[in-house]
Amino acid sequence: MAGPNGAVVRRLHLGRILRELREEAGLSLEVAAPALDWSSSKLSRIENGRQGVDVHGVRTMMDIYGVVGPQWDELLDLTRSVSEKGWWRAFGLDDKGYVPLEAEATLVREATTAYVPGLLQIEAYARAVFAIHQRTDAELDNLTAVRRIRQERLTSLEDPLELVAVVDEVVLRRPVGGPAVMRTQLAHLVEAAALDRVTLQVLPMSLGAHPGLSAPFTLLTFGGIDFGDMVYVEHPIGAVHISKEEEVAVARLKFDRLRSLALDPDASVALIQRVAAET
Repeated sequence: MAGPNGAVVRRLHLGRILRELREEAGLSLEVAAPALDWSSSKLSRIENGRQGVDVHGVRTMMDIYGVVGPQWDELLDLTRSVSEKGWWRAFGLDDKGYVPLEAEATLVREATTAYVPGLLQIEAYARAVFAIHQRTDAELDNLTAVRRIRQERLTSLEDPLELVAVVDEVVLRRPVGGPAVMRTQLAHLVEAAALDRVTLQVLPMSLGAHPGLSAPFTLLTFGGIDFGDMVYVEHPIGAVHISKEEEVAVARLKFDRLRSLALDPDASVALIQRVAAET
């Protein structure tokens, strides 16, 4: 089991703290940056989490910002942790996608109308999804290995992860990988729904149009970091992650609305079993 290393969220968290310390010191970017022998654009990138900063740089910032007391040690420890390399790099992934964000989350809330959530996919289903984008066999092996490692957290004692998923019924009826793969996938969903850390609800087709049709999205909560929630949204040419509280609040309300429209967990499992019998 890979540990929860990788520091995308921690880098964003550190940048936010450094920006707040600068503002509390009454210094603008244009004043603070020259005092650090940096450009304003570099300091801005650090504060926005787009660029890392080493311990020496943070020490200098705290000197200039007049930081005293135990916050020194806390910030230096956080800075050191940001330099850790994510386990996913061994599989050819960088720090720009979804996996590094999920690695630091303790709760994932996912609403999807396209595929079974990645945390609940069997290998054959996952490979069929990844193969859509013309991957090599080596790439497919790496991507499915990453998915398998992510899934281990649903039952891990050392690095637990909770999943609340709302899935459109059409996802259950789309034969990704063919009927045999789909039957196995549906059986796995029934098993996964029994896990303590998995809550699975289905939006029945009888609803017709519903708020989840506009775009799938994922809400991530970081229990060990005072960062707030984040929304991750994929689109045809990439993805965005959103951390502005007012926008995250809208996503939370939308997710709660979808849960209220969906079947309860027991009725959802019953529907999955009926679909499996028809597949």
